Amino acid sequence: MSGLWHGGKPGLRVGDVVVPGERHYVDGCAVCEAKRRGETYRLENGGAVDPVNAHEDRVYMTDDRAYGRFYASKYPVGDLYRVEPVGELMESTEDPFPTWHAPSARVVSVAERAVRLTPAQRRTLLNRWRRADSKDGPLIGYVDIPRVAWEVGKRFG
Repeated sequence: MSGLWHGGKPGLRVGDVVVPGERHYVDGCAVCEAKRRGETYRLENGGAVDPVNAHEDRVYMTDDRAYGRFYASKYPVGDLYRVEPVGELMESTEDPFPTWHAPSARVVSVAERAVRLTPAQRRTLLNRWRRADSKDGPLIGYVDIPRVAWEVGKRFG
């Protein structure tokens, strides 16, 4: 498959290999603290915020640029790359958008450095997320974008 995006660790260059990495956590962030314990942070309404990946030993990719940008912005300021999978590519069922995972991926181009999403971009993505969730009921991979943005923003505002 070609034309895949990966958002994450800043500073990679064309030819670099993306591997499953050490997780990064922000001190004082409730979402990060839950993930550090291997748990999913839950809102008062029961909504899941940024669930733990089912395949922590693999690299995730998407054909949806906006979704890739979201993950780059969560680093908290990561980069967006065009990548090609290295090894067996498997479809993921965790996300509301099309995603795949592989043992690693090779950077074929750097699309954007230091990705930050505007409030309007976050709202647009959240609306798409809600539409995707409403088709089949709540998905396991649902992420509450405004809450994640607030948690990260209060630390890096």
